[in-house]
Amino acid sequence: MTLLLVGLALFLGIHSVRIFADGLRTSGVSSMGLLGWKAVYSVVSIAGLVFIVYGYGLTREAPIDLWNPPRFTRHLASLLTLPVFILIAAAYVPGTHIKAALKHPMILGVKAWALAHLLSNGRLGDVVLFGAFLVWAILDYRAARLRDKQQGTTYPARGFVRDLVVVVIGLAAWAVFAMSLHGTLIGVRPFG
Repeated sequence: MTLLLVGLALFLGIHSVRIFADGLRTSGVSSMGLLGWKAVYSVVSIAGLVFIVYGYGLTREAPIDLWNPPRFTRHLASLLTLPVFILIAAAYVPGTHIKAALKHPMILGVKAWALAHLLSNGRLGDVVLFGAFLVWAILDYRAARLRDKQQGTTYPARGFVRDLVVVVIGLAAWAVFAMSLHGTLIGVRPFG
């Protein structure tokens, strides 16, 4: 559990700078330059992700059950993650109506991903991992929307073709991940 907690502290900590200490990012960019800041940010993020993956794997070797979710929640989680892939795709395609309406679809995707996995997993390691990401996403979304409001940031839509592309990419990515990669990478087959 310790490695998982260290990983979460590193990964979510560096991703929380804009939530709790936006001035730290500004001064970091000032002193290191944007590329230097991004390098430090990336190194800390990757280190955190490595600790999360390894630490979470260790929690699965010696699981502590808190509750046993009903079997149907596994299928519910699989379906709830479908829009997650669409939201993530929308974060990277500018000018979609999805981004115009939701402002920060990536963060909302993380919220939905975490919630879906909390519903279908009842072990301590799962609650720590997915609960931490859910709390972070709630705080980050609030901070990002507040920043947008203060800075007058808007996300104009440029046409429905972009939205169609996002939906197709999201659905395809979800199908590949749910039907194949989740089982290969995570060891759990959502529909198997």
